[in-house]
Amino acid sequence: MSDGPADSGRSGGAPVSRRDALKRLGAAAGAMGLAPGLGAGAGGSRRPGATDAAAERIAGDLGLQLYTVRGEMASDVPATLARVAEIGYREVEFAGYFGHPPSRVRELLAANGLRAPSTHIDLAALTEDIDRELDAARTIGHDWILVAWTPEEMRRTLDDWRRIADVFNGLGEAARGAGLRFGYHNHDFEIRPMEGRMPLEVLMEGTDPALVDLELDLFWITHGGGDPVRFLERWPGRVKLVHVKDRTPDGRMVDVGAGVIDFPGIFARPEARAVRHYFVEHDTPADPWASVTASFRHLRAMQTG
Repeated sequence: MSDGPADSGRSGGAPVSRRDALKRLGAAAGAMGLAPGLGAGAGGSRRPGATDAAAERIAGDLGLQLYTVRGEMASDVPATLARVAEIGYREVEFAGYFGHPPSRVRELLAANGLRAPSTHIDLAALTEDIDRELDAARTIGHDWILVAWTPEEMRRTLDDWRRIADVFNGLGEAARGAGLRFGYHNHDFEIRPMEGRMPLEVLMEGTDPALVDLELDLFWITHGGGDPVRFLERWPGRVKLVHVKDRTPDGRMVDVGAGVIDFPGIFARPEARAVRHYFVEHDTPADPWASVTASFRHLRAMQTG
């Protein structure tokens, strides 16, 4: 794994068994009305040297969140992965396997010289059958399982977010028991103030750093009125993955390099050293292949100077 699990949880006690983790998760999820049977079984300003420092930081392989090419994935997964690799990406992040069993997904990745450090999994799928999802993740070779959405009815108050944190701690314990990591991916609703607080801050406060990581979406935190640099400073070491997606001054999502988010300034920050993976994404590109190619070329140019 890129970042192995810690030896103990927030309480400082011994590691929790997978069975105990599932029991805790079941209790927390049950309190929120989730899966009653679960227990069984923007950016900072640019500064001199920022580009060089950013290039050093993202010297590894660039990744693509496959949601960007979801239409192509739905039509032909093997051809899509092959084309992603041809562009130059060496890592991908899944958002569904489109009917392909885990063993076949692993074969397709290997055939195209790709790795998949992480995957997005629906919260309901995790709470309905977490063993199935963890086993699939291990078969494919993921290091992280990530939740990328919380239903609106679950997050109407800050107390709701505290309950979500309990659920995420349980998921994190279960993932750790399977040799994986668990994390959450933000949108903008976690950034916009609620009851005088940023919900994402409340979530970070309530989750155990040994169990729950964050995948920071640089478009959505900016779109929600937040500052990626200040967030990294506030939570050093918690952000292990990022979504690299750009924004115009009027709020439109665009290809990386076509907007105003200062990626070199963000990636050059010392607080960004904990980031392990950088995934390009565009939620609604007019031409998905043109978009992922343009974004890749921009980031590659940043790497090579």
